[in-house]
Formats: sequence, structure tokens, C-alpha cells
Amino acid sequence: MGDMTNSDFYSKNQRNEANHAGEFGCAMEELRSLMELRGTEAVVKIKETYGDTEGICRHLKTSPVEGLPGTAPDLEKRKQIFGQNFIPPKKPKTFLQLVWEALQDVTLIILEIAAIISLGLSFYHPPGEGNEGCATAQAGAEDEGEAEAGWIEGAAILLSVICVVLVTAFNDWSKEKQFRGLQSRIEQEQKFTVVRGAQVIQIPVAEIVVGDIAQVKYGDLLPADGIFIQGNDLKIDESSLTGESDQVRKSVDKDPMLLSGTHVMEGSGRMLVTAVGVNSQTGIIFTLLGAGGEEEEKKDKKAKQQDGAAAMEMQPLKSAEGGDGDDKKKANMHKKEKSVLQGKLTKLAVQIGKAGLVMSAITVIILVLYFTVDTFVVNKKPWMPECTPVYVQYFVKFFIIGVTVLVVAVPEGLPLAVTISLAYSVKKMMKDNNLVRHLDACETMGNATAICSDKTGTLTTNRMTVVQAYIGDVHYKEIPEPSAINSQTLELLVNAIAINSAYTTKILPPEKEGALPRQVGNKTECGLLGFVLDLKQDYEPVRSQMPEEKLYKVYTFNSVRKSMSTVIKMPDESFRMYSKGASEIVLKKCCKILSAAGEARVFRPRDRDEMVKKVIEPMACDGLRTICVAYRDFPSNPEPDWENENDILNDLTCICVVGIEDPVRPEVPEAIRKCQRAGITVRMVTGDNINTARAIAIKCGIIHPGEDFLCIEGKEFNRRIRNEKGEIEQERIDKIWPKLRVLARSSPTDKHTLVKGIIDSTHTEQRQVVAVTGDGTNDGPALKKADVGFAMGIAGTDVAKEASDIILTDDNFSSIVKAVMWGRNVYDSISKFLQFQLTVNVVAVIVAFTGACITQDSPLKAVQMLWVNLIMDTFASLALATEPPTESLLLRKPYGRNKPLISRTMMKNILGHAVYQLTLIFTLLFVGEKMFMIDSGRNAPLHSPPSEHYTIIFNTFVMMQLFNEINARKIHGERNVFDGIFRNPIFCTIVLGTFAIQIVIVQFGGKPFSCSPLQLDQWMWCIFIGLGELVWGQVIATIPTSRLKFLKEAGRLTQKEEIPEEELNEDVEEIDHAERELRRGQILWFRGLNRIQTQIEVVNTFKSGASFQGALRRQSSVTSQSQDVTNLSSPSHVSLSNVLSSPTSTPPAAAGHPRREGIP
Repeated sequence: MGDMTNSDFYSKNQRNEANHAGEFGCAMEELRSLMELRGTEAVVKIKETYGDTEGICRHLKTSPVEGLPGTAPDLEKRKQIFGQNFIPPKKPKTFLQLVWEALQDVTLIILEIAAIISLGLSFYHPPGEGNEGCATAQAGAEDEGEAEAGWIEGAAILLSVICVVLVTAFNDWSKEKQFRGLQSRIEQEQKFTVVRGAQVIQIPVAEIVVGDIAQVKYGDLLPADGIFIQGNDLKIDESSLTGESDQVRKSVDKDPMLLSGTHVMEGSGRMLVTAVGVNSQTGIIFTLLGAGGEEEEKKDKKAKQQDGAAAMEMQPLKSAEGGDGDDKKKANMHKKEKSVLQGKLTKLAVQIGKAGLVMSAITVIILVLYFTVDTFVVNKKPWMPECTPVYVQYFVKFFIIGVTVLVVAVPEGLPLAVTISLAYSVKKMMKDNNLVRHLDACETMGNATAICSDKTGTLTTNRMTVVQAYIGDVHYKEIPEPSAINSQTLELLVNAIAINSAYTTKILPPEKEGALPRQVGNKTECGLLGFVLDLKQDYEPVRSQMPEEKLYKVYTFNSVRKSMSTVIKMPDESFRMYSKGASEIVLKKCCKILSAAGEARVFRPRDRDEMVKKVIEPMACDGLRTICVAYRDFPSNPEPDWENENDILNDLTCICVVGIEDPVRPEVPEAIRKCQRAGITVRMVTGDNINTARAIAIKCGIIHPGEDFLCIEGKEFNRRIRNEKGEIEQERIDKIWPKLRVLARSSPTDKHTLVKGIIDSTHTEQRQVVAVTGDGTNDGPALKKADVGFAMGIAGTDVAKEASDIILTDDNFSSIVKAVMWGRNVYDSISKFLQFQLTVNVVAVIVAFTGACITQDSPLKAVQMLWVNLIMDTFASLALATEPPTESLLLRKPYGRNKPLISRTMMKNILGHAVYQLTLIFTLLFVGEKMFMIDSGRNAPLHSPPSEHYTIIFNTFVMMQLFNEINARKIHGERNVFDGIFRNPIFCTIVLGTFAIQIVIVQFGGKPFSCSPLQLDQWMWCIFIGLGELVWGQVIATIPTSRLKFLKEAGRLTQKEEIPEEELNEDVEEIDHAERELRRGQILWFRGLNRIQTQIEVVNTFKSGASFQGALRRQSSVTSQSQDVTNLSSPSHVSLSNVLSSPTSTPPAAAGHPRREGIP
């Protein structure tokens, strides 16, 4: 369907274009073909057609300096002619499609068949009906009216199947809707800076039109195609389109083409937007892929550019991202074993399913044998042909009982509970400033054992202010009066700061009276500009005198240089370069320093050492960042070789050194204390000086004086972890990380190495689960490698957000603690649900089984079982999965990967309650009629009316479940099960609602539910027995678990099962291990078939020269299978989304589907 809408969208545009091309000097087609050129070809083409970039601006009626006028009619017209900057999303699955998917469930199909057979037989009256000799059980008072009602059971089963299907489909549908909402929210939040009417403004990405002048800077994800018109040192990572991992240098005269979906790795500049939406390079690829899939698939599919597309289909393992294929593969493997919970759940579900199958098979066999032996051997009845239909009817009844046992044994509610729990948590986490992009991150966070955090902006407020300065041989502890400083020095300082910082960085007046001035742009630069204002000077006039276009050369800040320099041309044609950067780095390059009189005097290495001791270290020990500002003059003739950085950035003259304070956020120390109490180690990884880092770490409480910990710099860290050959050794890392608390002056690679080292470590018995926070483009690799990556929503660059799993919308460390709390809560909610569900399963299966064997008829009828299954599954999962988290979750250590899902305590509760329920149900079954003075319901003939006896059993069973649901709220053996029950209104509503429906079913359910109305005293007894559950719960809580050594735990992931690597590489899309056992042969077979099929398709596609739609449509079908839009992120999750996203309510059989159409 997607490609339909897209091509309409397309042709409409083409029609419009024909009418309007006259209004602008170039048509859309023209611009599209221009954007397909690269490098010099493009430069030549621009020269031939338009003269230069100014020419294109004129054709597009825009100004390179002032941008578009920004009037509404003009913008509208541009949208009409050149299209809008958004790619129409694929239509979501309709409700009916979801219903159809839910119907694929194996147990449901078996039930449907059974129901249809049952219905058919009830309408078919065999001729031998009247024949007394047919079967013993035929005797008994059977009214004509009752026989007519035989169809009810079949119809009721069908009805309940419909209920289950609708609930599942609705659940999927609402989840889909939620994610679309989340997706659009992420998209609306994405803004971009453009120049309109000479004003620099931020607009949502979708509002960008052709002809806009956009400002691009370090860390941006380009939102549209364009031509670079002015800027400096721009380097772009185009791997998402070309697969080349090298950064591409852009310049107006060599390679001015900027493409949407690529990342700015360095530098800044302006671009003229030339193609948006479906006409941009990314949009074109989409159209080839049969229409823009989910918006986020856009990001996945950028990777598969036209030529890569077919290859991608044949070799899914050679990562589309050419150069860093290995990383991607690692990321994939690593994401594979990501969701601990899911591995445990699948394993458990398969174990339970097998047990259920065995039980139901035995039930059917026993029933059939008992019947045949009883009829033909004991009573020596001959098999008469006219009796056959009657016998068949019996066998169908037995079959239905068997299926019922199976239905009850399989916990269908499990996927539902997980989904509801995760979806609910994600929604609530939004309020706690956590925007979750991958569902499983939420639950992984509960197992986190280590957090590697940035310092700036996460632990600190990211509001920089200069508090100390060293100018003209004097160390000022607070900002000096302007009169105290030599006027020449002051002028130099103001110029150096105003010109040598991004012009997008400004200090604006406060939004409301009495607030602090607003800092816009790079926060360190804001601190320096604030320093200029504190010295009662102004930076605006300096900037207007020297506009950005006039800057001669800019060396932008990057993690290697750790400094920024700007060269300007002086009035006398000579050059002056201003530099600023980390003090220890810039001071090493200074050979002069300005004295108190403003004269430059020699600055020797020993002066430098003294300055470090007397000025820089004291500042750093107060937790200040030290920045050095310097300059250098060059002659106009000969002009220096600007490309030779080492020579240029040398022989500087130091103007001043300032100490910038970035105060610790007030709530951080408390949050870190909570983490440490919860068994999570917090480590600080920062680019700052080690003294500053240590001072801040002490303020935050990451390190406590007197403890045994390590604070080291990146260099030292690298020296310790590498062997003689310079290779990193895991055992060397293992010696360091357990004690490491602060890693200072670290590069992005150090961060990645540390995270990888901790994750791969086998030093502890549990594998470490690591969360990482990051905001810069350079944090991308570490964020991807970590189990959970947190990106900063405010300060973070697009690249960091792309690589992350959760976005902190308020950049605050204490929100991470909330995420841990929610993660642990998800895990606990699911354990609560399991504890409840398994008790019901054990009891229902044993009752149905023994009942069937002893009385040839299950005391709980198929329809009743389905109702129990419905309340248990759907409602209980809703009630137990929406428990809000409490602070007490943070008082225990993380569970870890090998902790079983069902602990000993839970096993004790499950078996304990099962014993209570079984004892009472069997008592009622065998002596109930004597206790209540009613007719026995046992051995009733085939279509006999429902007995009060069995109704009481059913009712008691449901009452016990209801009260046990309250018990299930606590899983660690707490006494007070009502604790905080009113904080969860959903729970209360569901318990009362279920109770009300139960009354209706029993009193008015009649034949379909096999119920007969009960008296008040019988109701009282049922409720009283149910209440006994709560008392019994207290009894169980008294038994110490440690005594019960014989109890087994279930659902644990052993180390062995964390799949061996070869197998993972063999098949990235492998389903979970427990299911893998069931399907290894099948998979190999599908894989073989699939390879052949794909290759044939690819060959045909090439023969016919058609677009790759055919070959790729299958690819998109794989992705659309996982309708959860969970993989909003980079290509490394595309193929895994089926397995990892959220556990949809598809049972294993349907979960197998994606394999069949998937990548071979």
C-alpha cells in the first residue's frame, strides 16, 4: 500500500511542477539531477548552468545572507512546487489485519476447529439416537429441550475465541498508535536553524523548504539536500549513504554537495536547501524501497543506497555501513542478547507449553480408553454402525476437554503482560523525562550494574560562568574591575573571545524579570562571552564589524585539537589568529605572555610549570575548568601555509587564563547515593582536567575520600591496558575497571574501550550491564556499544540521539535513577503476573486432568476455562503490570542475567497456593453434594443441564483466583499485601469488575456457561473459601524459604545459552534460543530456499532493469512484521527488531513468520 500512496504523491508533484517551473529559474527535476552529482562534476555543472552558487540563489529567489523573506504565500508556493520536507509514512496495519494476525495463534485455531466440529455434530441427529443399546451414558433424564441446546457449547467457545482475538488485536493496535505518537513527538522535537528575513530562527524540520538558507554545525543530522555556500572546515560522515566511513571534507569550490541523512562531524557553515522530502537523496531511496516506511525505518534504510540494495539482500551480514561493518556486526550481536527478560520468558513459555501438551494428550488418551473399555469390554456392547455418530460425538467431547487443558496450561497472557507492562512504563517514563526509543532498554535498565556518565551537563548544570582569572601577572579570585586591566590587553581579550567563538553562541536577556540571562549555543563559549559582559564590555559591535563571512580561516574545535582558532585579516593586510582551548594544551604552545603593562614577554617552560602549580592546579582543585586565551600575528607576505596546522598553532602569546565554574546540579549527589545503594557503580568519564574532575566527583559523591579508588587520565589508562604491541588486552582492563571511578582527559575512543571492556569482562560472576550517557557526536560509538545509551535531549547532538536507547529530555542525572526504578518495576510486574498465572495454570490443569480421568468429564467446562483464562490473562496482566514503582525498589542489588525469573520464594507461593486450591476443589468435587445437600454433578450424561454442584466448584475457583490476585502483588515474601493498593486504581477497578461479571455469569449465564444460579448462602461459602487465600498467604509467608531446598527455580538464563558468536554471525535474525531448538532444521531449510529465491529475484530484477522494488519489498516486509516501531534507530537494529522489540502477543508460531519471509 505504501508504494501506492507514494507514487500518487509523486505524480501530483510532477503535475504541479510543470505549471510552476516558470516562476522559479529551475525546475524540481533539474535540482534533483543536480543533487545526484558528486564532487568536481557537481562544481562543473553548477558553473555551466548557473554560474556559481549565488546564481542558484538568484534562480531560487533567495539571498545567501538574508535567506528567504519567510512570507506565508511564498513558503506555500515553494511547498507546492518543490514538495514538503517529509516522507509520507507507511499506512499502519488496519484493525482487521491485526485481527487476522491474532487468529494465527495455534491454540486458538485448535479451539476453533473443535468448536466447529462440536457445532456441526450438535445439529446432526444420528439415526441411532433412539437406540438404547448405543451407550450406557445415554441414559439419564434428558429432556428434548436440552438436546436442542447442544450447539451452545460450540458457539460459546467461538465467542470466547472472538473475545481473545479482539483483545489481542486491540492491544496491538493501541501499541502501534502509541508508538506512532511517540515517533511524531520525536520528530516534532527535531528543529533546525535557518535564516529567514535576515533573522536566525529555529524551525521544525518538516517546515524547511527549497531555497532556505540553513546553518549547519558540528553534530547536526542534515534534514534535506543542499549546496554548501559558505563556512569553514566542514567535514561530513556520509557513511549512511555511501558506506564509506571516511569523513568527507566539503568546500565551496571542490565538493559543495550536502546530502540529507548525513552527519556533520566537524566545522560549521551555511547551505542552500535544494531538495526536500521525497525528492532528497534519502527520499528517492525510499521511493525505490516501495515508499517511505515508518519514518524511523528511513534511518535504517538510508544505509541501503541503490547499489548497496541488491547486495544487501543477498548478504545481510556484510553490513550496509561499509567501513564500520565490523562495529555494526558487533552492535548487532550485542543487541541480540540484550533483553534478558525476553530470553527468560521465551524459555519458560516453551517449557510450560511442552508440559501442557503432554498433559492434554494424556487426558484425551485416558478419556478415550476409559470410554471404549467401559462400553465395549466391560459392558460387552457390539459396535453398531448406526451408533457410530453417537460415539463420534463422545470423542469430540473428549477432544474438546483435551484442548481445554492445553489452553489453560499455556500462559497466553504472558506476552500481553509484558507488552502492557512495557508500554505502560514507557508512557509513564515520559513524565519522568525519559523518552524511550527502544522498548527493551526500559527493562534492561533495571539490571544495570554500572553507569558511565559524562560530567558536563549531566552531573553539572551546564551553565558556565567565569569566576577566576589570571590576567597580566595577577591571579584574580573574582572578576576584576575593567580599570584594573591594561586597556590594550582588555581590547585584545574582548576581540579574542568575541571573534573566536561560534557566532551562533549568544547571551540573550532573561525571559522573565529576575531570571538569569539565557545562554544560547556552546556553553563554554557562553561563559567566556559572559566574562566579557562582566568586564562591562560588549561583544556585539566586534562581531558586526567582523561578520562571519569575513573570517579568513577557522580551525573548529574537535576532540583531537581540544582548541579552536580563528584567523582574520587585519586592515594592514597582515593576519592575526585568536586561539582558545584547554589551558594545559594551549599553554604548551605559548612562547610569550602579556605582562601587567600589556607588553609581550618571554614565557619559558619553567615559567609554565610554575604557572601550572600556582594558578591552574589551584583553580582545578576548586572544580573549575581552565581555559587559556591566546593570539598570534602573521605577516601578509609570504602568506603562511594554513593547512600545516602544527606550524600555525604554535608560538602563541597568552592573553589570559580563566577558571570557569559549572556548578553540580543540586539533585545529583542524592541521585548518586541512591544508585550506590541500589548496587550500581557510577563512573565519571570526562574530557576535563583530572583535578577538576576529581573535585567534582567528590562534590557529587562518586568518590569518598579514604576509599580505595582510581582516578586516572586517558593517556595513563591507555598505557595500562595495552601490551607492548599496543593492543588492548582484556585482562589488563579487568585489573583497572573495578576500582576506576574517574577517567579524565579521555577521548571518545577511551570511553568506548572502557564500556566494551566492562561489558566483555568475565571478572565478576554476573555479566556487567552498562548504561552510558553522552551528548556529543563523538559519544556515538560508546552509546551504541552500551546496554542502554542515554542521550541528552537538550544539549545532545542528533548523532548522539540516533545512537541512544533513551533520551533524557531534561539532561538530568536523576532521571536515570527513575529509569532504573521503572526498569526494575517492569521485571517485578512480570514476576507478579507469573506468580499469579502459574498458580491458576497448575490448579486448572490438575483439576481438569484428574476430573476428566475420574469422572470422564472435566469439572471446569471449556467455556468456563476460557473465561478463567480471559480474566486471568487479560485483566490480571493489566492489573499487575500497572503497579507504580516505589522507592523500595532501589534498596536491593540488581538481579543480573542469571537470576531465574521465578525465585524460590515465588515457587513456594505458587505451590503453596496450588495445594490450598486443589484441596478445596477436590473436597467440593467429591463430597460437595453432601456438604451443600444438592444433587451430585458427577457422571452426568452428555447433554444434561448444568448442575449446582459444578457451578459451586467453578465459582469457588474464580473467587480463590480473585483473592490470590491480591496475594500476587508481593513477590519477595512481604506480609502486607495491601500495601499501596489504592495507589493503583486500575488494580482495584479490575478486581471489583471481575467480581461483578462473575456474579452475572453464575446467576444468568445458564447453559452457555454451564452454570445454574446459586443461593445466597452458597455464594457466601464461595467467597469465604476465597478469603481463605489471604489467610493462607500469611501462613505461607511464615515458612522460611531457606528450608525448602528441594524447590526448583525456573526460567533462568545460564551462561551457556548466551549464544556462541559463530552462530550469531551465521544468522543475525536468529530467534530466541528456546525457540531455536524447536526450529533449527526448519530455519536451515527456509534459509536455503530463501537464498535461491532472492538470487533469482535479483537476477530477474537486473534483467528487466526495473527498480528494486520487488527484491526489496521482501526486505520491508520483514521490518513491517515487527510493527512495534521500537527500532527508531540506526541500522544496527533493523533485523533484530522482530525478536527484540517488544514481545508482541504473537505466540511462537507466529513469531516464526518473519523468518519465512525474512532475509536468508
